Amino acid sequence: MTLRSAIENKEFIITCEVGPVKGTNIEEIEESCEVLKGKVTAANITDQQSSAMRLGSLVTSHLAKERGIDPIYQVTCRDRNRIALQSDLLSASVLGIENVLALTGDLPSLGDHPHAKPVFDLDSVGLLGAIETLNSGFDMAGNELNGKTNFFPGAVVNPGADTEASYEMQIRKMEKKIRAGAKFIQTQAIYDVDLFDRFMKRVAGFGVPVLAGVIPLKSVGMARYMNKSVAGVFVPEDLIQKLKNSEDKTAMGIQIA
Repeated sequence: MTLRSAIENKEFIITCEVGPVKGTNIEEIEESCEVLKGKVTAANITDQQSSAMRLGSLVTSHLAKERGIDPIYQVTCRDRNRIALQSDLLSASVLGIENVLALTGDLPSLGDHPHAKPVFDLDSVGLLGAIETLNSGFDMAGNELNGKTNFFPGAVVNPGADTEASYEMQIRKMEKKIRAGAKFIQTQAIYDVDLFDRFMKRVAGFGVPVLAGVIPLKSVGMARYMNKSVAGVFVPEDLIQKLKNSEDKTAMGIQIA
């Protein structure tokens, strides 16, 4: 079953994340795919996550697909202009990749090449529009394609915005992304269930499935790091204390998730 068919059939969906390696040894990717096969609906393949240079998400998505995993090909706007983005999307389509998660991308200054120049010719909304255009058989300049794409595009939203103004901005962004063509939404990691419940009630009428993000906590240090450094993620203090007081922190992290 693919992500598209699971969403269309309203199946329970489990996705995970497969990070491309920093180098050319793909054994870790192969091992991850072997473990995940038959256990997840699809796998997110990250695109230079946190602005750290790695193997590309396109080739990693292809490797995952060859090994029986339905990839969610993540594409950021940080490193490529609209010509390169459209070209990579056409390449993905030829390789049989259908799921695309459109992201604006982190600033290069946050990664391991802090002096790299960002592009940001498009943002995530513009990229979703480009995907819709390719699906209709044209490029962004209005030129007809010799064979159109058949992408199933998605986008990201942050239900845990830390101020009311930021929260409202996330709602407006989500609406824009849906209007631009997003067929599913994935969220940042959720730890505050009440906050997420409020968000889900607010967007219930949007008509697009929301896949909640879950990241099991491994340690108190990880929880505090996420609160300090990961935008849009908030681990409540009571959960941190529960983790701190637990003898088996791995088991507790899974229980919290």
